[in-house]
Amino acid sequence: MKTGELKAAFRMDEYKQLLKDIYVDDHVLEHQKERYIAALDKFEELYGEREVEIYSAPGRTELGGNHTDHQHGQVLAASINLDVIAICSKTDEVIKVVSDDYDINPINVNETEMIPEEKGSSESLIRGVLAKFVSENYKVGGFVAYMTSEVLVGAGLSSSAAFEVAIGTVLSGLYNEMKVSSVFIAKAAQYAENYYFGKPCGLMDQMASSVGCIVNIDFKDINDPAIVKVDVNFDKYGHSLCIVDTKGDHSDLTDEYAAIPVEMKKVAAYFGKDYLIDVDPKEFYDDIAKVRESAGDRAVLRAMHFFSDNERVKDQVKALEKGDFESFKELIIESGESSYKYLQNVYSIKDINNQNMAIGLALTEKLLGARGAYRVHGGGFAGTIQAFVPDNLVDYYKREIEKCFGEGSCYVLMIRKYGGRKVL
Repeated sequence: MKTGELKAAFRMDEYKQLLKDIYVDDHVLEHQKERYIAALDKFEELYGEREVEIYSAPGRTELGGNHTDHQHGQVLAASINLDVIAICSKTDEVIKVVSDDYDINPINVNETEMIPEEKGSSESLIRGVLAKFVSENYKVGGFVAYMTSEVLVGAGLSSSAAFEVAIGTVLSGLYNEMKVSSVFIAKAAQYAENYYFGKPCGLMDQMASSVGCIVNIDFKDINDPAIVKVDVNFDKYGHSLCIVDTKGDHSDLTDEYAAIPVEMKKVAAYFGKDYLIDVDPKEFYDDIAKVRESAGDRAVLRAMHFFSDNERVKDQVKALEKGDFESFKELIIESGESSYKYLQNVYSIKDINNQNMAIGLALTEKLLGARGAYRVHGGGFAGTIQAFVPDNLVDYYKREIEKCFGEGSCYVLMIRKYGGRKVL
């Protein structure tokens, strides 16, 4: 359908039920309608009126398993109702994307070799996803696109993963009849980020964005991760998921993130293993003195976090499956305390005077006490905290926490049931 026809259909509310299905929350439907119309307007401004398709890839929230994925452990994650949308149209051999106000350089689909000078750029992510598709003999081709994102940058909701998954989903839709699996798209996204962009992330962010809903992912077999969807409706328990942006500075933190897997692998190496998932926790604790000498104390503490948080994910899944939401909340708090004390990713040792996340957690504990649950969210060191807030306290919590971090810093989110998908 052409852009003009789509805009008219949106204005007539022909896609209201579709938007409800994707974004869940009735309160955002009018906003999303206008957002799609504005995106179609921008596409026309850039490329003229054309036949187009529309794709969406969500941000994600991590519910359990903080820094366990890169050690091939388990995570509990969910897609959220903030997303990247892409208005796109087929071309020949060039991918040309404008992402909000950022004009990304064109990428020729026949030039998939890594370019060192591109590291850390959006161009590297597109080229990396392309390279992975080509390596597995999927079809690729050019397209022009306007992309716009509501996934908060630097807020632990995985804006980069949503962008990568959007690119993979577009390639699946335009050239592979939407037959590329969500798992492969996630792996292509991680590959792009690890090798082309240069960030040593695990697979959880991309998997949660690509697969969608609430998923328990076991990465023990990294080539074939076990994915189980967890059927739970948080509305039933009278709680809302809040993400608070504590306004921390993410600049120059890549080495802090990278040190976590490096140190965990030092512990694994002591036992002749590549990853902690293959280390017997009993052997670790029996030989802890020598492990300290070999890997260092912080590495030992981070390994302790891995062993406990990996098991905690299993307990969280059991609690949700039994409908025991109070136990689930207790496990959220336990995970947060383990991240704070053992994983040590609540603030950066480079700048101990700025402890935004620590302040956010302390305030949330004071405001909610035993009525809610809270923990560090995502990679840590700066950015966001997560809170499960009783519905009758959401307005109070939002008002009070925003006194510290500013108006609009608390986001009340919902879980969406779709990962990367074609919208229209």
